[in-house]
Amino acid sequence: MFSVKPMKATFKCYLPPLQTDSKKTIEPPIKKLEPKLLQGEIVVNEVNFVRKCISVESSQDDLWGKLICTNFKVSFIPSEAHSKQKSHLSHLLLGEHDIPLTCLEQVVTVNDTKGKKKVLGSNQKLKFNPTELILYCKDLRIIRFCFHEAGPEGAKKVCLAIAHYSHPADLPLLFGFEYQGRRYHESKGERVNGATPRGGLRTPIFDRPSDWDREIKRTGAMEWRVCSINEGYAISPSLPEHIVVPVSLADQDLKKHSIYFMNQRIPLWCWNHPNGSALVRMAGIGDPLQQKRIDQKVFSAITKSHPQRSEVIKSDLDKFLPNIQDIQSAFIKVRQICVIDPFEESEERWLSSIENTRWLEYVRAFLKHSAEMVYVLDGKNTSVILQEEEDRDLNCVVSCLVQLMLDPHYRSLIGFQSLVQKEWVMAGHRFLDRCNHLKKNDKDESPLFMLFLDCVWQMMNQYPAAFEFTEAYLTVLSDSMWIPLFSTFLFNSPNQRAHHLMDFAKNKAIPQGEDQVVYFPPVWDWSQQFSAKDQTLFNNPTYVGKAAACVQNGEVKTFRRSKKAYSSTLRGPPASLRNGLKVGEDSSLARRGSLVSELKPDFSLVRDESPSERFFRDWFSRPADQQGLLIPLLMPSHLALWKLFFLRWVPEACISKGGPITAYHKLSQLVDEIEVLQSQLRQYKGPSAGSTPLPSSSGPHSSQRRMYFKASSPHDPPSLPDFLTSSFPFTPMGNLCRRSGYGTPISKFLNGARIWLSTETLANDTL
Repeated sequence: MFSVKPMKATFKCYLPPLQTDSKKTIEPPIKKLEPKLLQGEIVVNEVNFVRKCISVESSQDDLWGKLICTNFKVSFIPSEAHSKQKSHLSHLLLGEHDIPLTCLEQVVTVNDTKGKKKVLGSNQKLKFNPTELILYCKDLRIIRFCFHEAGPEGAKKVCLAIAHYSHPADLPLLFGFEYQGRRYHESKGERVNGATPRGGLRTPIFDRPSDWDREIKRTGAMEWRVCSINEGYAISPSLPEHIVVPVSLADQDLKKHSIYFMNQRIPLWCWNHPNGSALVRMAGIGDPLQQKRIDQKVFSAITKSHPQRSEVIKSDLDKFLPNIQDIQSAFIKVRQICVIDPFEESEERWLSSIENTRWLEYVRAFLKHSAEMVYVLDGKNTSVILQEEEDRDLNCVVSCLVQLMLDPHYRSLIGFQSLVQKEWVMAGHRFLDRCNHLKKNDKDESPLFMLFLDCVWQMMNQYPAAFEFTEAYLTVLSDSMWIPLFSTFLFNSPNQRAHHLMDFAKNKAIPQGEDQVVYFPPVWDWSQQFSAKDQTLFNNPTYVGKAAACVQNGEVKTFRRSKKAYSSTLRGPPASLRNGLKVGEDSSLARRGSLVSELKPDFSLVRDESPSERFFRDWFSRPADQQGLLIPLLMPSHLALWKLFFLRWVPEACISKGGPITAYHKLSQLVDEIEVLQSQLRQYKGPSAGSTPLPSSSGPHSSQRRMYFKASSPHDPPSLPDFLTSSFPFTPMGNLCRRSGYGTPISKFLNGARIWLSTETLANDTL
């Protein structure tokens, strides 16, 4: 028991005051601040009396607690429960204040009294006691902690621990290897004889010939076959073991010709159009003297696979699209404007700044080139080869977008996940390098997958009823890249994945022959991260799919797409049309300048209208078939900034009861009500002699309902819930506001990042 002494005027206390009354001081209860740890997770360092800054303009809402560094995450445990949203996305593996170490972009330590700052790397020394720690995250969060009341040595140690463990020396040191090994053995009892294959995973992994066989049959590619010449990665270290090739190409010919392709990456089949044209991707040919001969061999084989023996067109993406460095530069600029810099007073200047980053220009370029390839496949009935020097970056984006536009299967949730698995993971996109998980080479880092998700969002924004999933799903998928617990985004190739997981199985005493999907699962089983209720946020209430309910003439009907309707939708104009890229008889593609022109619905009828312009004009003149061909509008005014992704952590941009979530809320309630009524109709009690039929009042169980927002009752208030904001299902609470209380823009942190790496103090630069 002690009395509270009056505070001196010269001293500012950051500790919350104790509750008192007129007679005595009430000592607050002592709360043991312990982190919630996963299997194999250990605490590396921790420090008490840390303040997490909620706002730089006032410390009134700041949180006090313990800052902890584990071998998996940075965790902050508040000493008091914080009044949070009534409803938001809750992660099963991460707490509200947790950040995976692989999600950290920069670890910045600050001593505000000495005017010193330093960006910490692995095994670095810190010559000053930090008073603040600022964490810049790859998911665009900025988190700030203050150590004014913490011990200086403890603060320094936890900062160094965070910097060290966020820079692992090797891939097996990522926490996922420890976690999945423990999880496998601890869940042995749950796996019984006769259990569902692959843990019940519905998304095909394409690591077996059967997955490719099903895809061949689904698309009707009868002149293509599954080839296993790369089994054991005998031909190419970056290709999958099983690939699809033309029936006319023998295995010995493929082996003989593989030496001429970059990294021995022989051409890969991606997809077949109902009209017989094929989409193929291919690496560059290293020897210019062999270029023409090998091209002729490939072209001839693909032509033979076409029922009309149609010609083949090759598109060199390296010539027409921005490179990975351009994309990385644009992303850094748009991140700077959206997350770091304060909003300009004039919205016009802010939007101009966004435009000047060129991010949306690059998004538009990929969408436009993909639409042009769609014309060739659909309008010209001609097979397309996408060529890129290494066939592991730009080809991934364009091949996926072409298939999304042409095939409604890939616009379903399972279909989209299979598309990513097929064209990104198994095709050898270098996720380890492009995500820079080991922080070894910044030059290789590039947000190709993020750009692809932005392109998908642009299409979803224009055709909201065509996709089964939501923008919340796309955002969660992007966040999953920074959680190193799943195999999907950890490796550079299937070969690297197989090699590391084989060593992992030996080290963890996992039985030989056990399925890798079981002991190191991909991200596609979302029950690992979210509850069944939270996963319903992935469901689009407006989706017009195979079994989507709709109301027509007062009757509830189910939309079903026939194969005939799908084929006729895709048939398009005759094959004699010319490509909008000015593809000539020699199959050469247009100049790069053609990217400036945009697809638009108001093509004018002029005498010299090209066949491609006629194709697009005809398509835009008809109502879009949500389960058929989709072509995005590409005028600059048609593309928008993906606000949920780029602005979700920005408190100033968060609109209470505003944004697209308001429409999503109402539509979800409406669809849920329709589905409840449908269920009640199915359970309708049949008539008996002398009685009147009565409907059953019971609907589907709450856990079986597809919508996150359930149908409202007459007793519910008509207004929107208070927790709905434009950032939903995320919350910017706890993310650093961009207005600086010290007068200097926070942007200097990232602007000077390269300088700070080699300079310990910035005496003339204060926060």
